[in-house]
Amino acid sequence: MEIVFGLIGGLGLFLYGMKIMSTGLQKVAGNKLKSIIGMLTSNRFIAIVAGAVTTMIVQSSSATTVMIIGFVNAGVMTLTQAIGIIMGANIGTTVTAQIITFEIDQYASIIVGISVGVWLFSKKPRIKQIAEAFIGFGVLFLGMKFMGDALKPLGEYEGFKNVLISFGEHPILSIFAGFTITAVLQSSSASTGLLLALASQGLIPISSGLPVLFGINIGTTITALFSSIGANRTAKRAAAVHVIFNVFGTIIFVALLQRPLYQIITMVDPGTTARAVSRQIANAHTIFNITTTIIMLPFFNTFVYLTDKFISGEEEMPEGIKYIDDRMLETPPIALASAIRETLHMGNMARLSLENSLEAIFNREQKKIDETLRIEKIINGMEKEISIYLIKLSNTNISTENRETVDGLFNTINDIERVGDHAENLVELAQELIDGQLIFSDVAIEELRQMTELVLRSYIDALTALESIDGELAMEVLEMERRTDYLERTLRENHIGRLSAGQCVPSSGIVFVDIISNLERIADHSSNIALAVIDKIKAVK
Repeated sequence: MEIVFGLIGGLGLFLYGMKIMSTGLQKVAGNKLKSIIGMLTSNRFIAIVAGAVTTMIVQSSSATTVMIIGFVNAGVMTLTQAIGIIMGANIGTTVTAQIITFEIDQYASIIVGISVGVWLFSKKPRIKQIAEAFIGFGVLFLGMKFMGDALKPLGEYEGFKNVLISFGEHPILSIFAGFTITAVLQSSSASTGLLLALASQGLIPISSGLPVLFGINIGTTITALFSSIGANRTAKRAAAVHVIFNVFGTIIFVALLQRPLYQIITMVDPGTTARAVSRQIANAHTIFNITTTIIMLPFFNTFVYLTDKFISGEEEMPEGIKYIDDRMLETPPIALASAIRETLHMGNMARLSLENSLEAIFNREQKKIDETLRIEKIINGMEKEISIYLIKLSNTNISTENRETVDGLFNTINDIERVGDHAENLVELAQELIDGQLIFSDVAIEELRQMTELVLRSYIDALTALESIDGELAMEVLEMERRTDYLERTLRENHIGRLSAGQCVPSSGIVFVDIISNLERIADHSSNIALAVIDKIKAVK
């Protein structure tokens, strides 16, 4: 039992260290991680590089693939881009194995100690984030040391060693073992770490280690496969490509390239010592994934064709939420970028609702009234879903700056939803105009057009300022809000004058006042959005 407890504890430390290191690296990368994803084009080579770099930061090909499935499901990434990222992720995950084989576990304690000290006493967020990554780095190696120490007594049991040696004689069984362990742990890095821990104690020869490694590469696809359940058809196709890619790669190596692979890794690190075998396994992991990518690259379009033929499901995006997906929460900086994009999408839905409501007032169109009411229901649903997503995002390990951005988004989506509510109020007033056959004087209509143009411009500019974090444009929105307040008071006074002069009937006058009141409130919410942009700019400075 001591061996089991030691192994579980070591594996737990390893996974925890990898998580801390990943979190720290993501915080350090921050906007760079978003930029890496933003590099994506239809160029498959760029996508492969982006996938490799992202996985080096995230420290998990499974996490990267799950995130990519979220992007595809949200419709912000094409299947072609996703395939390139997935290929790159398989290469990027081999970096963890390479790091593990550097025998620095004797320095792990001092790395953790110094890093914790820096993390505790440094006041600079950037330094604390780097220290956090090094804490994870040290804990990861402590976990490896724990696993190695726990496995050391097994070297005295010939029966156990013989079982591992027999893996080389039964490659199918070995592949299945690697697959099962990875499927259970949900991490190819953890499975590879366990394999390297066995190798570091001289318990498994390279002939047995290679087929287990192949099985690990297949097992890592299970996480993404489960993640695609409930996703749209394109996302399912992306997960299927991951499976096809790794399974075909394993078949090619087992059938044709296992001996050349063995010759290369033993030439680079000759010998049968524990150190040599560990290096051989790590190098085999890297060579396997790079070679598989090179071999599979010409069949890029074939993968697209095969998944198109055999994967069924719904292709169309549902109306409403488009860009957020819980799968992206694995990488908070990316999830935040998607939340901002979804907020802007919600803002544009409210803009469309506002434009329809204004057309309904001026043109007395029942169709525009019905369309505004339909969009308002969508906006209300979007606010709820984005709020839930932001709550989940705020519960992840995000930086202080990103947390402030999340808090600001809560207020922004509330302002956008209120704009939608005012658009609904406006179409109700339009309905009163139609049902009561009420009319405005030409002067009143001209005044309304003047105010609606100013209010609509202020709202559109507020969304633009939010998207581009444009402080100057945000200040212009504040100025437009002041002009709107003045215009609303002026129009109200003019209206009272027309009522007194008998130029306007009271029933129409009540509707007129309610319209300008709603328009003034919309300008207030535009101003709130602009103020949030200004606050963000000040926080960065």
